[in-house]
Amino acid sequence: MQYIIGIDIGTSNTKAVAFGMAGEIISNASVSYGALQSAPGYHEQDPDIFFNAVMDTLDEVLQKNKKNVLTGISFSSAMHGLMAVDKEGKPITHIITWADLRSKEQADKLKGSEEGARIYQHTGTPIHPMSPLCKLMWMKENDPITFAVAHKFISVKEYVFFKFFGEYVIDHSIASATGLFDIYSLQWYDEALRAAGIHVRQLSTPVSTTYIQKGLKKRYADTLGIPSDTCFIIGASDGCLANLGTNAVDPGDTSITIGTSGAVRMISEKPSYDPKQRLFNYLLTEQTYVSGGPINNGVVLLKWYAENFLDQSFTNTDGFDWYFEKACSVSAGCSGLIFLPYVMGERAPVWDADAKGVFFGIHSKHTQAHFMRAIIEGISFALLEVTKSLEETITPATNIYASGGFIHSKEWLQILADVFGKKIHVTNASDASALGAAILGLAALGFLENLSQAKSFITVQDTYFPKDEQHRIYMANYVVYASLYHKLKEEFSKIEILNSL
Repeated sequence: MQYIIGIDIGTSNTKAVAFGMAGEIISNASVSYGALQSAPGYHEQDPDIFFNAVMDTLDEVLQKNKKNVLTGISFSSAMHGLMAVDKEGKPITHIITWADLRSKEQADKLKGSEEGARIYQHTGTPIHPMSPLCKLMWMKENDPITFAVAHKFISVKEYVFFKFFGEYVIDHSIASATGLFDIYSLQWYDEALRAAGIHVRQLSTPVSTTYIQKGLKKRYADTLGIPSDTCFIIGASDGCLANLGTNAVDPGDTSITIGTSGAVRMISEKPSYDPKQRLFNYLLTEQTYVSGGPINNGVVLLKWYAENFLDQSFTNTDGFDWYFEKACSVSAGCSGLIFLPYVMGERAPVWDADAKGVFFGIHSKHTQAHFMRAIIEGISFALLEVTKSLEETITPATNIYASGGFIHSKEWLQILADVFGKKIHVTNASDASALGAAILGLAALGFLENLSQAKSFITVQDTYFPKDEQHRIYMANYVVYASLYHKLKEEFSKIEILNSL
């Protein structure tokens, strides 16, 4: 039996999934890891933990499929990571992840400038501390020695491919999320490089997301027990591949992902420029762009609240039934309690690292359950606000496909359907990004004539229908929710200054 491996290198875990040639899951493996937070606003990870996770999950899946025929290995990875390496390719920093906020000052200065507007328009990446552009600006100003001696600035996937093959390549999808790459010319963007203070030779060579690399180093080929000429497809970013892996590929199709963080995305044939700079435009292929917006605050907020206010711990949403049972013991709308979920700052649509979480409308009727439910509703409102930005810029959302850890909660899926007032579909893709990587890999290898042929791989398993009365209640709360950030924006900045004293 022929199969392909889709491997997804995420912020909190790496997953390798073996798929048959019709997209069916044969086997999988996963390794989880934590983050390094040495100072407030810092969020780093050890690059070798990522690499070891890739090796371990690949080895486990390969061992499970010794009787089957491997056609290739295709990659998905998280965006916005940045690390510096020396001339031998050895790390001289940790990977600074998307969640790191240390470059807030640099982002704030650039965001309001004409230079920043041009960079956003050309690169499709909103100006925010998440972007490698802003991280490089911070490093140049605050860690000049490391900045000066760095041979290359790369992401986690680039590090893995360099270890495997000894070459620095970056796919167009990951490159398009750096704030350094021109999504129209498919080359590094000179003005962004000047802002970062780096030269093009310090970056990897951009290649198509269907780029195939062979020549795996003997030590890794022997360890994994595969031929050195095995096809490795570089793949794309996890967000873009989640759309492909949930079949959200036609006009109006919308992919909503909630994991640690969250995102809403639509696919189009060209970038969808947003004059308000709320949305990103990333590449899936040279003919396919993914537009949307990420939020910082997903399941991580349930974990934060459970650990800090309920003295409870959890490892994933599968073991979170008790939270939803308690939260859903109160009615929709939480009797007027509204939560602005910016505990970790926020990306889309406000792109404000200083934004703060707020419980608004507290009165004596409210119980613990109200606060628990308000968090779920607040995250759902945040995704709705991003969706409205997409609808304003591109087209109305029609079919909505859900992915990520939250799909294990039927209660949350129903709340999301009620908030949106639209049907929410859940497909058979248990890991949408890994399946998306596999589909892209099959196309690169010639097993698919085009990406649309993969529609047969994906079926809708469940559909959640909105309830009119709950939607009416949510919309009344949403009107208040949508006004809160703008009324409190200046106060958030004042609090941030006080916190830094």
